[in-house]
Amino acid sequence: MTSDSLFKFFFYTFAASWLCFAVALAVPQFGGSIFLLGVFMPSFVAILLTAKAGGTTGLQALFDRVFQWRVGARWYVFAAGYMLAIRLVAALVQRLATGHWPQFSHIAWYALVAVTIVSLPVQAGEEIGWRGYALPRLGPRMGYAGGSVLLGVMWALWHFPTFYLFPGNGNYGQSFPLFLVGVTAISVAMAWLYVHTNGSILLACLMHSAIDQTHEIVQSGMAVIGPLSINTTLISWITLLLLWIGAAYFIIRMRTMKPLAIDAALT
Repeated sequence: MTSDSLFKFFFYTFAASWLCFAVALAVPQFGGSIFLLGVFMPSFVAILLTAKAGGTTGLQALFDRVFQWRVGARWYVFAAGYMLAIRLVAALVQRLATGHWPQFSHIAWYALVAVTIVSLPVQAGEEIGWRGYALPRLGPRMGYAGGSVLLGVMWALWHFPTFYLFPGNGNYGQSFPLFLVGVTAISVAMAWLYVHTNGSILLACLMHSAIDQTHEIVQSGMAVIGPLSINTTLISWITLLLLWIGAAYFIIRMRTMKPLAIDAALT
């Protein structure tokens, strides 16, 4: 049952999202709205599948996770600061290795905080699907370590059209292989957050938003190098290395973790 529900989730999510992306290109006057609809498809599919399988009770359990805010303060710090810490440490490593700092942005910290909070509903458009539906079913089936790696690969692949299409988005023309490596490591870190917040989708949204909004604090200097290229800057390689050092630690620790009770009930 679990494998069937996961297959349906990934199939319908990819099909519906990529159809929206194609329509957005074909109808440019409504492109922005249709593209955004495609971005929200992981959560729309998750809600529909949950409603079909679990009815009102299933939906209530899913939405309870969306507003699950009673977690330890340290997990708010982790969600908001993990990627920022990775980026700042990467900048320090480059400084020590080369004598030169990477370029930093000059965005006011309070503006970043405000945008991170305001964009939480947008992140819910993905996270109700990825961490709200897929991970709770992958965790009990193959462990949160393996499940988070597989989810990271699927999460990255879902973004693939944006590397070839939509010149206005930040992924366009960038390296998809490097994106795949980085996003998979981030997926592992988000699973670590997930299991320590008893499946809170709210905290997953916060971490997703913080990752997106702090992207340019330490600027990678990446040019449009082509979707299949693996050439990039030193700061980007250091960042990927640090992400996977963290991911390796989380994978080792999660290998022995038992499924959350709320996730085990889904199998």
